[in-house]
Amino acid sequence: MENFPVIDMEMLNGEERSAAMNMIKDACENWGFFEIKNHGISHELMDKVERLTKEHYAKFMEQRFKEMVASKGLDATQSEIDDLDWESTFFLRHLPTSNISEIPDLEHDYRLAMKEFAERLEKLAEELLDLLCENLGLEKGYLKKAFYGSKGPTFGTKVSNYPPCPKPELIKGLRAHTDAGGLILLFQDDKVSGLQLLKDGRWIDVPPMRHSIVINLGDQLEVITNGKYKSVMHRVIAQTDGNRMSLASFYNPGSDAVIYPAPALIEEENQNPIYPKFVFEDYMKLYAGLKFQAKEPRFEAMKAMPLPMAMDTTPLQGPVATA
Repeated sequence: MENFPVIDMEMLNGEERSAAMNMIKDACENWGFFEIKNHGISHELMDKVERLTKEHYAKFMEQRFKEMVASKGLDATQSEIDDLDWESTFFLRHLPTSNISEIPDLEHDYRLAMKEFAERLEKLAEELLDLLCENLGLEKGYLKKAFYGSKGPTFGTKVSNYPPCPKPELIKGLRAHTDAGGLILLFQDDKVSGLQLLKDGRWIDVPPMRHSIVINLGDQLEVITNGKYKSVMHRVIAQTDGNRMSLASFYNPGSDAVIYPAPALIEEENQNPIYPKFVFEDYMKLYAGLKFQAKEPRFEAMKAMPLPMAMDTTPLQGPVATA
């Protein structure tokens, strides 16, 4: 089995830049996932976020999760559960406006740490999008502009804990799906594994690695690249011991952003667009009910959905990228 792609971001700053860019290109074209290290987010901040996330779960969420499991009889189930995930989660919204002050039970230090972490991740996401632009031959800033809409991108973090599960063969931590949005940055537990992606018909473990960030591509990047890059099915396997922490941050288009294959890529490949043009919010509404199903029927359904006349334009809105 070929090795899961791990990319040292420091290679981009020297003579190995070309090799690192080729690794990113290969990962995007053949895996839909890669893991980065030396990404510029301090280990101290990551350690703090991990400690506070686990403390928050133990203090405010663990008992609630146990009560939910008991109330549904999940700990004693004898049959496969296919409409529920073995996870305890809450959501933080960072852009266009933050809701971090409104989330109950978050202690002051945790709010501050998550705010700083989100700011670092936002910068990292935009840096990665420009690396993708470079590999694709798109102008710098194209993907950020494609995501922009009228109010900028949406960006948020799903904070998850996957507690020990007594019947992991019957209940998934998180059922198989592709991500609806743009670029996903995952800070995952380095001691408890569970994340897997589907490659060439086989489930492959995404290796836990201390202080790394796992990157994966969402459905919108598949559309914009006209299928050159593809979103990939992935899932979380529940474990019998250990509590797995997962902070998945989603850098997505703005709700009113119009998504469509990049004209420059269509011209370069001398092909027709094979994906529709649609408003991101409309896609999300459809995705909400079909998340755990194949993505192709979602794309087909969007072909039949008319664009609002005011949005049926091809020029991208948003700021021109600067250095």
